[in-house]
Amino acid sequence: MRIARFTTGDDPVYGLVDGAGEKIAEITGDPLYQRIELTGTVHELDDVRLLAPVIPRSKVIGIGKNYADHAAEMGGEAPSTPLMFLVPNTAVIGPGDPVVLPPQTQEVSYEGELAVVIGRLCKDVEPEDALGVVFGYTVANDVTARDLQRSDGQWARAKGFDTFCPLGPWIETDLDPSEQRIVTRLDGEVVQDGPTSDMVHGTAALISFASKAFTLLPGDVILTGTPAGVGLVEGGQRVDVDIDGIGVLSNPFVRH
Repeated sequence: MRIARFTTGDDPVYGLVDGAGEKIAEITGDPLYQRIELTGTVHELDDVRLLAPVIPRSKVIGIGKNYADHAAEMGGEAPSTPLMFLVPNTAVIGPGDPVVLPPQTQEVSYEGELAVVIGRLCKDVEPEDALGVVFGYTVANDVTARDLQRSDGQWARAKGFDTFCPLGPWIETDLDPSEQRIVTRLDGEVVQDGPTSDMVHGTAALISFASKAFTLLPGDVILTGTPAGVGLVEGGQRVDVDIDGIGVLSNPFVRH
């Protein structure tokens, strides 16, 4: 099931996207907290504006260097335990929204990633139970200011600027997170292409690890790491992140 958040010009609502990706059927309320019920209203997908499918009320948890080839291209090895960082929810934007390159940085990079959306409150979850707390999966671009990442040491600023966490185009609730391919394109050219099976720490292990540090709340998002091929992006360029089984997240980059 594909669950999207969208607007037709009024307040945001949620809907179910059909298999062809052509129509969206409105549902009542917030599906994270209420049973899904159709309102009877159906829109053409081209007639609505898709929004970030979830705005985390609590937190976005990032995972660094979770693909060995990416860790190598960054000049190191993948850590033996997951490397976590937090991203403010003010960084979240939706498909088609512009990523604004701030004046403090001259080296901004894309990172295509699989994102996990937590479905219920949980703490100290064991790996064998971890996928049971998942609401669904979406596509993320973990945008990073590389120069600030190097200079700051801590990653909060480099990863947390407004607009630096695009999510979308919707949440897929029926997905095997271990068997998907992540393809990132910069202005149409493939720059990243790797399977989620290459993760050093799999999705269940990441959820468990995070839950033993933080209570996870409905709508929390875990970014699971990026494959090799990260690179710089300039104002005027567009980044598309395509994950099998979910869809394409596309965002322009602008510098004011």
